[in-house]
Amino acid sequence: MPKADLADEVRRLIEALEQKRYSAMLASDVATLEDLLDDDLVYTHSFGERDDKAGYLKKVANRFFIYHEIHYSSERIVVRDSCAIVAGIMRAKATVGNAAREIDNSCMAVWGKSKGQWRLIAYQPTPLRK
Repeated sequence: MPKADLADEVRRLIEALEQKRYSAMLASDVATLEDLLDDDLVYTHSFGERDDKAGYLKKVANRFFIYHEIHYSSERIVVRDSCAIVAGIMRAKATVGNAAREIDNSCMAVWGKSKGQWRLIAYQPTPLRK
């Protein structure tokens, strides 16, 4: 398969994985997230806190994050060998802890392929408004 075709195939796969991840976040689906997240995950939140995989999944399981709606777009997906970087926008209405939040972020997601499976390695949002 030509290199450009392979990159397009990976982009489509990563877009599907992003959709699956956001759907799992909306549903508080820990099992799906467990499968999608890399063991070395670095997940940064809108206010700068960071979680590893275990910490993030614990918060999802305990419903620390409750997403009421999520809208996202992947504006650009860059593919290099076993790495894909997604630059996009994520907007959501959520309850975080006990606080209602409206989230409006530019974001970067890094996916890596390990042992034949693509997994999210890192996520970094940047708030677009306060």
